[in-house]
Amino acid sequence: MINVAIVDDEALALELHRSYVERLDDFRVVAECAGARAALARILEPEADAAPIDLVLLDMTMPDGTGLDVLRHLRARAADVDVIAITGVRDADIVRQVVALGATQYLVKPFAFAAFRDRLEQYREYRTRMRAAAGEATQAEIDALLSALRPAGTAPLPKGLSSETLELVSADVRRHGPASATETAERLTMSRVAARRYLEHLVDSGRAERVPRYGKVGRPETEYRWR
Repeated sequence: MINVAIVDDEALALELHRSYVERLDDFRVVAECAGARAALARILEPEADAAPIDLVLLDMTMPDGTGLDVLRHLRARAADVDVIAITGVRDADIVRQVVALGATQYLVKPFAFAAFRDRLEQYREYRTRMRAAAGEATQAEIDALLSALRPAGTAPLPKGLSSETLELVSADVRRHGPASATETAERLTMSRVAARRYLEHLVDSGRAERVPRYGKVGRPETEYRWR
């Protein structure tokens, strides 16, 4: 189980992110902090019976300090926690500093649950591979470890596709796949042609794969399965 601390000064954001975490396997929220000072106290000076923290979901803007301040203090104290920045801040210099301080992901608000889930599942895969590593790693093992943190599906969207609908199709494939374009279209009340375009984009971007469906007379039907 991965213990999560959520740090955000907005009560609605704390509630939303907690609900997102609760929908994921292998994650649980053990702390919620509404400011930088409270976060540092909980992580660096926990009470004796407090659960240890593995992952911090860290906002960048708070009344009593910034997420960068928190990150700097954590690294200065060599705190054994990972950090995912979750913020509305898009400034390239801030992003650079956050990455340089060791944040594993940077997720920009607002975002849908699918984007949140993808980042945490990537982190879970990275953590699993890190814990399994032993001795000297080969170059291939190092590449695989680092690739676990790279967002999938970074191919640009073709003209006519929207990121919102792509997230809906992605969620449907995750939940119901392997599924045909016709089945996906029926569940999402969209045309089969449109569903197929989104499914093919997921294949092109490496997030899904085509698999044949046998059992009927004639040519096998193409299904799509999340990778």
